[in-house]
Amino acid sequence: MKTNLRWAYKTLVLSIFLSIGFSLISQGLFPNLSIFFSLLIIFFFIFLSVVFDMIGIAVASIKPENIDKFSNQKGFETAKELSRNKDKVSSFCGDVVGDICGILSGAGGVSIVVNLNITNQNAFFLITCLTSSIIAGLTIFGKAVMKGYAVEKCEKVVLKTAFVIEKFFSISPFKRKKKENN
Repeated sequence: MKTNLRWAYKTLVLSIFLSIGFSLISQGLFPNLSIFFSLLIIFFFIFLSVVFDMIGIAVASIKPENIDKFSNQKGFETAKELSRNKDKVSSFCGDVVGDICGILSGAGGVSIVVNLNITNQNAFFLITCLTSSIIAGLTIFGKAVMKGYAVEKCEKVVLKTAFVIEKFFSISPFKRKKKENN
């Protein structure tokens, strides 16, 4: 329980700082972008939210012993660590990244509506509701589609994620932590 509470506090601090950083960027960026580029960024955040939700579900679904059969594949050690830390990984992916992306895609939607310069209050209200509903609908649809895939193909998703972590960070953060403890 104590370790879980410590993780929750770390997540709180991380979420606050990430949210501040991304909010500052989005508030500085969205008003200056065309509607087309705002839409691209909104779709990017929706996509990111869906992908991270899929990773979180896959990691939460996998049994660590099922990963052993992939011991000869790249990313194996990191995949093993992801599965050992499934509560933290799924919380980070689904809650931290997913929620921040949801907030940012919503902010992008508001920015688009404001940039449309609609003067009629009723039209402004309706377009704002429609925009936020479409963003929410697309996010929920994407997550619903990917949840089934994440559960059915959890080993594949976790191994691919582990491979990407190792490839783009040149070394797994889990391996680094392991080496520091020795």
